[in-house]
Amino acid sequence: MTSSISGGSTSTASGAEFPSVLVLGCGWLGLALARSLVQAGHRVVGTSTTPENLDGMRAIGIESHLLRLGADAGPAAEALLHRLLADTDVLVLNVPPRAAAAGAYPLLLRPVHRAVAAAGTSCVLFVSSTSVYPNEPRTMREADAMSTRDAASDVLRAEGHFVPRYGQWKSTVVRLGGLFGPERAPGRFLAGRQGLDQGNAPVNLVHLTDVVGVLSGIIQQGLWGHTFNVCANQHPRRRDFYPAAAQFLKLESPVFKEEEETAVSGKTIDSSLIRSLLPYQFQHDDVLAALAYC
Repeated sequence: MTSSISGGSTSTASGAEFPSVLVLGCGWLGLALARSLVQAGHRVVGTSTTPENLDGMRAIGIESHLLRLGADAGPAAEALLHRLLADTDVLVLNVPPRAAAAGAYPLLLRPVHRAVAAAGTSCVLFVSSTSVYPNEPRTMREADAMSTRDAASDVLRAEGHFVPRYGQWKSTVVRLGGLFGPERAPGRFLAGRQGLDQGNAPVNLVHLTDVVGVLSGIIQQGLWGHTFNVCANQHPRRRDFYPAAAQFLKLESPVFKEEEETAVSGKTIDSSLIRSLLPYQFQHDDVLAALAYC
């Protein structure tokens, strides 16, 4: 576990301490992670942009707050961020890029960065995306896209703001493949569409269960100072996977354009680094078999 623990930690009956966690963004993924952390014994604070979500979050043991970033964020929102960060050990920053206009993602997260620096936050877990890699027909590893404050990619620039230059806090960046799971069945993604490109491109997906397992494991093991890809190990072709996923739901299969069988397109995400460092066993490396768990 992290060696820097503030007054927000939870002690267990055995005397062990779990770091307290602020999940900034309790949407589909964030809520699942927060629920898992509560069940494991962590004190969890969560935020949502939707007032109707707060009671449900509290019902499962999450200390819940309404927080909006962007144009709706003013001094009161930044003050709340500072207060929540000062009272927790780990920030899970789970605000997807689609929450910002084009080019504005780093700007959207700027109040969070200021609050992290001002509050003396111990650890930041930044939830990012494998979309940072170019769509080239080769295997992509973590070093193929670098987090910097002046990167061309909005997401890489945002990552760079939370990788501290002078060791003010500890951080880990997790780049997720395409998310699927309960309420997000991949059979619905392309069902019925015609004339689709890149049928030979590999699928880079990861099930919600494995994302929650990895994020929880990083927090519990104190695995800071890294960038990790998180993706299932099997990468069937799009032309094979998405029709099978649609048929599983009894939906109309998508149709891909004809391509030579030997034609290669699309990146393949390598997640061997996280597997070598974190003692977590992925549950859904076979993404076709995982359709039954959506």
